[in-house]
Amino acid sequence: MAQTPSQENAPQIASPVAADAAHQNASPGHEGGHGHHDSHKATLPLAVGSIGVVYGDIGTSPLYALRESLQRAGSTPATFTSDAIGIVSLLFWALIVIVTVKYVLFIMRADNKGEGGTLALTALAQSALGRRSMPVFFLGIIGAAMFSGDAILTPAISVLSAVEGLKTVTPVFEPYVVPVTLVILISLFMVQKRGTGSVAKFFGPIMLVWFFTLGALGAMHIADAPVILNAINPLQAVNFIVSHGMISFFVLGAVFLAITGTEAIYADMGHFGRKPIQLAWIFVVLPCLSLNYFGQGAMVIADPQKLANPFFLMAPEALRLPMVIFATVATVIASQAIITGAFSVARQAIQLGLLPRFEIQHTSSTQEGQIYLPAINNMLLGGVLLLVIVFRSSSNLAGAYGIAISASLMIDSILMAIVMWKMWRWPLALCIVLSGIFVLIEFVFLASNLSKFLDGGYITVAVGVAIIVIMGTWMRGTRLLEQRMRRDSIPTRELIRMFEKSKPARVAGTAVFLTSDPEVAPAALMHNLKHNKVLHERVLLISVRTEDVPRVNPSARFEIEQLAKDFTKVVIHFGFMESPHIPAAMAGLRKSGIKFDIMTTSFFLGRRTLKQSANSEMPDWQDKLYISLAGRAANATDFFHIPSDRVVELGAQVSI
Repeated sequence: MAQTPSQENAPQIASPVAADAAHQNASPGHEGGHGHHDSHKATLPLAVGSIGVVYGDIGTSPLYALRESLQRAGSTPATFTSDAIGIVSLLFWALIVIVTVKYVLFIMRADNKGEGGTLALTALAQSALGRRSMPVFFLGIIGAAMFSGDAILTPAISVLSAVEGLKTVTPVFEPYVVPVTLVILISLFMVQKRGTGSVAKFFGPIMLVWFFTLGALGAMHIADAPVILNAINPLQAVNFIVSHGMISFFVLGAVFLAITGTEAIYADMGHFGRKPIQLAWIFVVLPCLSLNYFGQGAMVIADPQKLANPFFLMAPEALRLPMVIFATVATVIASQAIITGAFSVARQAIQLGLLPRFEIQHTSSTQEGQIYLPAINNMLLGGVLLLVIVFRSSSNLAGAYGIAISASLMIDSILMAIVMWKMWRWPLALCIVLSGIFVLIEFVFLASNLSKFLDGGYITVAVGVAIIVIMGTWMRGTRLLEQRMRRDSIPTRELIRMFEKSKPARVAGTAVFLTSDPEVAPAALMHNLKHNKVLHERVLLISVRTEDVPRVNPSARFEIEQLAKDFTKVVIHFGFMESPHIPAAMAGLRKSGIKFDIMTTSFFLGRRTLKQSANSEMPDWQDKLYISLAGRAANATDFFHIPSDRVVELGAQVSI
């Protein structure tokens, strides 16, 4: 049977590949592997590119963040000015503390051979511990699940908030907001299969102009009420929280909208490198976002009536329609970034054994990271359209936003503490204090967002829980299935000894059997002997292992063991950011002394039909879910890129 990733292949130090990764990442600030671009490419183009991909989500937050925050404050005319200053101060210092200090200047120093993101950080923490830690592993699962919950919200709220700008041009457009949003979103998801390579190069320059426009609009309005500059003082944020008591708790849930998309800064580090992303934030994104929030605050202080839609009302009336169109383009780009991120996270989850091997299509012949997963794309599209139809406005959707991403940020802080302590060898007390500060702040944001649970927050929680259940079911079912297959199988070495006593008929050529466990005879091998009663003159038992590093060094790709003169066991190592291309990997075997002719090589794969067992260890509903997931998995021929004309499939029914 073709290898199916399982819990046994979860990130752990189990091979020289993983051990080498732990050694290479033993100090903060390592920026190697795939993500180390700075010494090979110009930093400026990479920084511009990162503005389009990394900062798309956070760059569209000014469309709704300040509006939602001020509307929740319940200000009176007497307190409106001080409330606006306090909220702008909260927005500004959230950008400084969480985004700038934690991610841009601090957490980005922890890279897994150049790669970032919750799953990459989980794998790094596992390496730091030097053993499998299920609590750490499940933290990573929760983080990935929460990111997926956020992935259906971002396109919905971003595009909807931009199209709502049509109402500031003329109220006549109001009935068309939802239909136009649906058309844009459907079009966006339909073009995913074409790949983003042909248009991605335009994202950076467009978003660069977008951020400069944000900054310019904000700078134009600061003079409306220069008192807004007092928001630079963090005491204004503190005073707002103290003076408003419980109200400020609910306001923080809206303030958090300003830092959604922060996870992308770390997750996309492998595409651009640390330095370009940092430079883009410090010199472009942060100044422009800050200016815009200060400008919005000054404008509404001068004219509170503009709180209805402060972002678009910043633009002169003649430029509002072009601004709506520009904002729509920016939100589409932001949505594209989160969709691409969802594809990347799904592939990592598949490689780490958390999901079935869904079909993965490569949309670029040169860029490994440009992929398309039809199943994930369709699920995201269905979720996004449902949200727009049900909630119908960005203000309503704001109630659903924040829970997932705030939980994900907290998980990053906890995992980071492990890396600082075990890998960087920092004093435990220092690790606790530093991470504790971030965890405390993010816990407050999480608690505040949880207050919106009944207003729509249950959506992301439900999606996250569903994904956790799916991942848990897949891991558990795969582990139980492999245990049963191992229990009912013959050890490979014992089978070879049997061949020495009773030699089967041999035929010319090479037979390749893919197996998740080379220590037991593959089911396809046993079925071939049972029904065809022959054995090829050369037999390769190939097992695919996913390591806790993004990409495996070619020199560590193979583990080869000669079990007998005509039997060879080969373990092929791939990183969790790589796609397992078996024929390409096998070409490297020739350099290791294994000779074979691909034209006389047959790949034997086992196709299992699963059915429920009366004595299953899983509940009935979980059995059905696992069988359903297995039925949606891509076949091994496509997943491992094996030439279909060289494949022999042998089926069997297996009970779970």
